[in-house]
This record gives sequence, structure tokens and C-alpha cells, in this order.
Amino acid sequence: MKREEIANNLKWNLVDIFESDEAWEQEYKSVETEYANYDFDVFKGKLSSKETLLSCLHLVDTISRRIEKLYLYANLRHDEDVRVSKYTSSLAMVGAMMSKIFARLSFIEPELTTLKESVLNGFIADPDFAPYDYMLRKIAASKAHVLSEGEEKLLTLSADVMGGFQDVFSMLNNANLNLPTAKFNGEEMSISHGMYGVVLRSGKDEERKEWFEKYYGAYIKLIDSITQAYYGNVKKDVFYKTARKYDSCKEMAMKNEDVDPVVYENLIETVHAALPAMHEYIALRKEVLGISQQHMYDVHLPLVQNADIKLPFEEAYDLVVEGLAPLGKDYQALLRKGKDEGWIDVCESEGKRCGAYSAGIYDAHPFVLLNYQPTTNDVFTIAHEMGHALHSYKSVQNQPYSKAQYTIFLAEIASTVNEVLLLKHLYKKSEDKKLKKYLLNYYMDMFRSTLFRQTQFAEFEQIAHTKAENGEALTKESLNEVYYALNKQYYGDGVIHDEEIAYEWARIPHFYNAFYVYKYATGIISALSIVKRILSEGESAVEDYFRFLSAGGEQDPVSILKKAGVDLTEKTPFDVAMEEFKATLEEFKTLLD
Repeated sequence: MKREEIANNLKWNLVDIFESDEAWEQEYKSVETEYANYDFDVFKGKLSSKETLLSCLHLVDTISRRIEKLYLYANLRHDEDVRVSKYTSSLAMVGAMMSKIFARLSFIEPELTTLKESVLNGFIADPDFAPYDYMLRKIAASKAHVLSEGEEKLLTLSADVMGGFQDVFSMLNNANLNLPTAKFNGEEMSISHGMYGVVLRSGKDEERKEWFEKYYGAYIKLIDSITQAYYGNVKKDVFYKTARKYDSCKEMAMKNEDVDPVVYENLIETVHAALPAMHEYIALRKEVLGISQQHMYDVHLPLVQNADIKLPFEEAYDLVVEGLAPLGKDYQALLRKGKDEGWIDVCESEGKRCGAYSAGIYDAHPFVLLNYQPTTNDVFTIAHEMGHALHSYKSVQNQPYSKAQYTIFLAEIASTVNEVLLLKHLYKKSEDKKLKKYLLNYYMDMFRSTLFRQTQFAEFEQIAHTKAENGEALTKESLNEVYYALNKQYYGDGVIHDEEIAYEWARIPHFYNAFYVYKYATGIISALSIVKRILSEGESAVEDYFRFLSAGGEQDPVSILKKAGVDLTEKTPFDVAMEEFKATLEEFKTLLD
């Protein structure tokens, strides 16, 4: 379908950012003229002055808001049709301008860290600095890890070089992998990352086996290069943790996001204790599928076929609004507002970016990209992305610009709350046993892929970094050994651990952003506790949840979560999640014939 053939009410309304491309170009030139050669030295060395610091921070906010609008507009236009070079160029222009401007503002944090503790604490206590108090608290806490201005500049300059390991992996993973062909639905076709997942979920036995072996075979051929890219990336992390005087790479990553490391420990410890239930689920899959042997390429197969909810978008959206009724009429009204006022780009079209996402912006409403198809998965995608959107919306409505952006640690919670509430609604209202089994299978696979698997990844990262920190070289053999042992530990005896799975670590892009993946697991754990409270306590829990949605980044993310009644420094939310998984497994078993 061509974009011009799509009804306007199914497209996002970008005039809410800029009225036209010409208006964007005019603003770009204005920002470039005003700030590309701005004399930021008027602030340098004078940030101990209240008036100077406030002026500096206000200016940074002004520049950031203007660049944010420029970037998002160009990005959304680009994603409407990635083939249009004009918007690719616009994105590059904004990126270059942003780098140039903010490189010249890199003196701010190092200079603030040199201020006396009494001066920083004075600013923090001053009501005029209320929009910046959390930022200043973080700077005060990081004083031991921020270097001199000259050293900070060197580390900033090193970022391009040090970031090259991710670029190398991306090139290997996309341009040099040389994936072969394999059969699917009786036709020979080229293996791709996207189709690999499709075949593992829906292909015949021999097709899944062929795709699995050939897909991993491509990585095995490049394993020496991938190992060096990953080891280089880990050594980069070790370099930065050493330069900044952290005890470990994990501590550095978690302190940078202001998360207590006990959260990581609680996650791994609780998941380990719940692995028998995971093993039971994997073994049950084999029984339900009726296969004599279950391989790693079988664990993605749905246990229930042909139970899709096939609805046109309007009806699917209404179903999502209905399913989120426990969040109250105001939340439902915001969902309708988003659909009616041009927040969402709904349909797949020629050249449009694949997948789905939500993008927040301070000076407009959120924007959501979909490629909607009438499937159950896409109904849940609506709920998921609108969860992100309303989290951004509520944060913007209740926070100053400097505190409106919530951290990645919190990013997947609202989206998962929506998915779980919708699933429970669909399960409760359905009288179709097949659909009920489908929904429970969907739910258990959410646990498997988002909680257990991401924790397995997180544990692999921790082990790999600890080895490097202790001076041990990371080789393909040692990395394979670690990953294969973890795979056996997490999946148990109900599946054959094919030798290729030892190489799975080599295909995970998130490993080049270390200690990131655990947040997917803590996200679903937090969401499950929130849902439990909302369904059992009603309005008071919803009010607490809205305080969480409205908090943006006003303080550390663990404290923000406490507003919703979730304390990840304690074991309770982790236990709630594991009990939910076990209960779902037991409920599924009662529906088996």
C-alpha cells in the first residue's frame, strides 16, 4: 500500500511539531545561527554563582528542547518512508549540530563536581533550583568518579573510538553475515533476522531445524571476529570503570542510572530459585506438542494454533480501551484522545520502517508507530505502545523539562502493565477454551522471553565482565562454555541443548550496551506487582500508579517505583512475579484435555 492511499485518521499528525518541512528548515537554520558559535565561555569557571548557573542550565534546556523537536520531526518523517534521502540527510544534520553544540558544553558537569560540597548542597536546597535538584544530587554523588576537565574531554573524545566495537558487530551482523537460503512453506528463500523468528514460530519440523542450523552456522563462520568485537567492548567497559574508579563494570552501569546493585542480585537469586517451574514449563511444552524430542528450535512454537483475535484496527483499539478499564475513565479518555488526535501512525506502507515504537516529546504529544495487522500480537502491541505513550504524556504534564524524561530502567513498566491487564481481561471474558489456552501460552512465553531469558543474558554479561576485570582473556571457547552452561541451567532437561545454542551470545546486539538487558526482567517484575495491586486494591492503587507515571525522572528510579508500591530492593516483587508464573502454569494445565 502506498502512503497516500491511507486515510488521514490512520496517520500521525506531525504538524503538531512543525507545520511543514519549510518550518523545520527555518528552525534548523535559526538554532544553528544562534548556538553553533555561541560563546559558552561566558559561563565557564563561574558556575559557583547562582545566577550564572541558573542562566546556564536554562539555556541548556532551551537548546535541548529546540533540538529535540528538530530531531523527532526528521526522525518521524524518515520512518514514514526510509527510502527518502531528504529526511536521512535531515537526521544527519541535526545529529552533527547536536554533537557540536553539546561538546562545547561538556565543561558543565566537571566544573560542578569541583564545587565545594556546601555550595552544591546550597543549590540543592534552594527552591529556584527545584527543576535541577535531582541532577545536582547525582553530580554530588558522582564527585569521586568525575575527572578533571581535561581528562573528561579526553574521555569524551574517546567515545567515538570506543563505540566502534558496536559498529563492528553491527556490520558483521548485517552486512557480512552472508546468511544462506533455506526452505519455508516449500519455497527456497534467503534467511534473514526477521524471517528466522517467523520460521521458528510457524515452520515445519525440518524447516525449523534447517533454519536454526544454517542461521547459527553463519555466526560460527564469523565467531573469531565477533569474539574480538565483544571482547573489545568488554575491555572498553573495564577501561572506563578503571578510569572512573569504580569497583566493577556492573557498579558503574548501575550507579550511572542510580539503581541499587541489590536489584540485580535480587533478580538473579530469585530467578534461580524459580527455575524448577521454568523447567516444568519447558517439559510440558514437549508433552503438549506431542514430540519425542524437543530441541532449542522448538521452544518458540505456540502450543495453541489458530486462536488469533482477528480484528480491524478500530475494533482492536476499542478492545484495548475496554481491557484497560481498571485504570479508570481518565486513562481511557487519554487512550481515545491519542487515537482521535493524530498520535498514531497505524498502517504498513511501502518504505515505512518496520516494527513499532513510541516517541515522547516535551513540546507536543507522544507519537506511536505501528504496522498493524489483524493478529492477537498486534492487539497487544497497541496496548504496549500506548502504555509508553501515556507514561510520557503524564510525565510531561507533571514535570519540568529537566525532569520529564524517565530512565530506561522504568521504560518498559507501563507498557507491560497494559499488556497484562489486557490479557487478564481477555481471559476473563472469553468462554472459548482454545483462546484461553492461547492467552495463557502467550503469557508464559512473555515470562520465558522477557523475564527468564533476559536474566540469563544478564548473568552471562556479569560473568563475562568479571572474567575480564580479573585479567582473564575472553575467547570463543570460554564464552561458549559460559553460555552453554547457563542455557542448560535455565532450560533444564526437557529440551535438547543443541551445540549451536552455545553461540547464541554472539548474535545479541544488546550485549554491546552492557548491563542493559536486566531492565527488561525488572520491568515485567515491577509491572506484575502493580497489576496485582490495581486488581486487588482498586482506586488507591491506581492513584499510586498515576503518581509513578507522573514522576518522570524527578528522583532515582527505584524510589519512583516505590510510589506505585513496588520496592525492588526487597524480595517481595520478585516473589510475586514468580508466583504469578507458577499460577499461570497450573491454570494452563487445568485446561489441557
